[in-house]
Amino acid sequence: MRRSFSFAVIALTLCLALPGLHASENTPTASPLSLPISGNPLLQVWDAPFGAPPFDQIDAMHFEPALEEAMRRQQADLRRIRELSDKPTFANTIEALERAGADLRRIAPVFMNLYSANSTPELQKLGGTLLPRLMSNQAALFVDSRLFSRVKPIYLQRDMLGLNDEQKRVVERYYTQFVRGGAALEGEDRARFKSNLDQLAQLAVQFNQNLLSETNQYLLLIADAEELAGLPEDVVAAAAATATARGKDGQWAFTLQTPSRVPFLTYARNRSLRETLFKAYIARGNNGNNADNNAIIRETVRLRAENAQLLGHATFAHFTLTENMAKTPDNVGDLLMKLWIPALDNAKRERDALQQVADAEGDTLQIAAWDWWYYSEKLRQQRYAIDESALKAYFPMPAVRAGAFDVANRLWGLSFSPRKDIPVYHPDVEVFEVRTADGNHLGLLYTDYYVRDSKRPGAWASPYRLQSALDGPSTPIIVNVCNFARPNGETPSLLSFDEVTTLFHEFGHALHGLMSNVTYPSVGGTQVPRDFVEFPSQVMENWAAQREVLQRFARHYQTGEAISSEWLDKLDAAARFNQGFAATEYLAAALLDMRYHTLSEPGDLDPQAFEKNTLRELGLIDEIAPRYTSTNFGHVFGGGYASGYYAYIWAEVLDADGFDAFRQTGLFDQATATKLRDEIFSRGGSVDPMTAYRRFRGGEPSVDALLEKRGLKPMIDDSGEAPDVRGNETQ
Repeated sequence: MRRSFSFAVIALTLCLALPGLHASENTPTASPLSLPISGNPLLQVWDAPFGAPPFDQIDAMHFEPALEEAMRRQQADLRRIRELSDKPTFANTIEALERAGADLRRIAPVFMNLYSANSTPELQKLGGTLLPRLMSNQAALFVDSRLFSRVKPIYLQRDMLGLNDEQKRVVERYYTQFVRGGAALEGEDRARFKSNLDQLAQLAVQFNQNLLSETNQYLLLIADAEELAGLPEDVVAAAAATATARGKDGQWAFTLQTPSRVPFLTYARNRSLRETLFKAYIARGNNGNNADNNAIIRETVRLRAENAQLLGHATFAHFTLTENMAKTPDNVGDLLMKLWIPALDNAKRERDALQQVADAEGDTLQIAAWDWWYYSEKLRQQRYAIDESALKAYFPMPAVRAGAFDVANRLWGLSFSPRKDIPVYHPDVEVFEVRTADGNHLGLLYTDYYVRDSKRPGAWASPYRLQSALDGPSTPIIVNVCNFARPNGETPSLLSFDEVTTLFHEFGHALHGLMSNVTYPSVGGTQVPRDFVEFPSQVMENWAAQREVLQRFARHYQTGEAISSEWLDKLDAAARFNQGFAATEYLAAALLDMRYHTLSEPGDLDPQAFEKNTLRELGLIDEIAPRYTSTNFGHVFGGGYASGYYAYIWAEVLDADGFDAFRQTGLFDQATATKLRDEIFSRGGSVDPMTAYRRFRGGEPSVDALLEKRGLKPMIDDSGEAPDVRGNETQ
C-alpha cells in the first residue's frame, strides 16, 4: 500500500475524452479538425511512431501558448454543442462531448506528467500558473448549465433510446459529473461553488510545490566516516555519489527520498542521526517557512466542506463516497476500524519485541519512532536470517521488470519490445511496444524508474493517451514512474522486496490501461472509482511474491545465480513480519483523512492540534507515526485521494479475495486469467465495479482473505461494535 496511482498533480478529468483516432506506427494520432500552429510542436501532427509525444522537440516555452490555444479550441467545440438548436441526442451531445477538446486532452497529460516526473524551475513556475488555469477551465465545463440542459434529458430517457450498456454508462457519468460539478446550482450558489473550485485548484498546486521543495532541499551531510557505521556498502556509495552531485565531494549526503531515507533508518547505528532524518521527513510542510502547508490545509478543508454542502451533502466525505464502491463514510469506517483494532494490537506486540532486542543489545533506550526500522531489521535477521542488503542483490531492476513482463506474457500472451526510435523526456526513460498474443499492437509503455531531484516522491502510473474506439482504434500510451535508487558505476539499481512489489503494482495500473477495450474514452482504462482503481494494481502484486515467479527472474546481479530455495523459504516465513506496523501507519493516515473530511463545520481549523487529537483518540502509539502527517499528505491535499486514501485497503480486500481464484485454479490458469482480463482489466469504467467483480469471482468479496493474508484477527469490544471512525462532525 505504499504505492500511489496518480494522473499527475491534478485529477485528469482533463483526459477523460480523447479523440477516437487510428493509431498505427506510421499514422500519427492527432485531431483532423485542428490546424497546426507553425513552430510549436505540441500543436502540430505528432509523427513519432504510434503518435507518441514528440519529447525530442518539446521545450518548456511551448506549453503555455499550446495549452492556451488548446483551451480556446475546446471552448469553440463546447460552444457548438451549447448553441445547437436540434433536440439533444446521444450523437449530437454525448458523443460530441467525447470528441470536444481533442488538442487539450492530447497536450495536457504531457505537461502534467513532465511537471511531476521531470520538472525544472521553469516548469514549476509554469505549473503555478497553468495548473490552476487548467483546473478552472475544466471546472467551468461541468458547471455549465446550458450544456447540462442538453445532457439531462438524455439521461432521463436513457432507457428508451436504444443505447447499449456502455453508452448508458457514459450518459450516467456525464450527468453525474455535471451535477457534482455544480451545473444544477443557481445564481449566487453556482458562482460561489465555482470560485471555491478555482481556489482549491490553486491551493493544491501550492501544496505540492511546497512539498517538493521541502523534500528536495533537505540534505543530511556527513563528513565523518565513523557516523556511517552499520550502513551497507551500496548505501554508502550512493550517498557519496549524491554528495558529489550536490557539490560536496568527500562527504556523504542522505536525502528524504525513499531510496536514501529508508536504508539510513534501517541500518545506521547513529541514533541521533536517525532521529534527525526521521523528524525532517515527518516535518515537511510544517516548518513555519514559505513552504508551510498548514494554512493551505485549513482553507482546503473549509472550501471542500462548503462545496459539498452547496450540493446537498453533509460533509465532503459524504459527497466523495457516493460515487465510490464504499458509498458512505459509515462503510469506510466499518472496514477501517475492523482492521485498526487488530493492527494496533499487533503493533504493540511488535513494539515490545523490538524493545527486547534493544535491551538484549545493551542499548539503554526506550524505542521511539526513528528506531522502528533499525530494530525491526535486527529482529527480522534474528528470526528469519534475512539480510535485506544481501537480498537486494537478487533484484536488479532490469531483471525485476523482465519478471513483470514475463508474468503478463504467461497470463495473457503479451510481449514487450524495446523501441529506441521513440523519443523520451529523460535518458532514464525506456519505451516498450506492447503486443497481444496474436502479434497486434496493443499500446506503448514508458518506464521511468530512477530517483532524481526533478521528480516528485512516490510511484505512479499515468496515461499519455487513453484507449478508445469511437472513430476507430486509438491505442493507449502509459507511463510507470518510480523512485528507485540509481545505478552506481557497474552496480545496477538493486531493489528491496518492497520495491519489487511497487514495480509490479504500477505495472498493474499500466496493464489496466493497456488492456482496456471500450468504445468511449471517458470510460477507458483507469477511469473507474478511486476505491476500484487500485484493485488491478494490487492484484498484480501477488505474483511478485510467488515462488514459481521469483525462481524465473530473481538472480544475483554479479554471479547470475538463481535465488535459492533457502531464500524463498525465508521470504515465505517472514511474509507477515511487521504487519502490525505496516497496517497501523497506513490506517492512521487513512483515518486522519476521513476525520478531516467528515467535518461539517471546520471553523478555524488548526491542523496540528486536529491531527494530534485525532491520533490520540484512535490510540496510536508514540512509536509509530502515520504514513503521512497532514502537511505532507500529498494524496489528500495535493492530489485526488481526499476522503479516498482508504481506497488502498478497500482494494486490498478485493485483491486478497480475487487472487484466491488463482490459488484455487493455478497461478497461470488461462481460464481464470481470461476472466480477469475480460471482466476487470478490459472493461474500464464501462461497467459498475461491483458488477464487474461479481462477474469475475461469482460473488462479493470477503474481508476474511485480507485478514488471513495480513495475519490479523478481528477484535471486537464488549458492545460487539467497532468504534466510530467519523469522530465529531464539527470541530
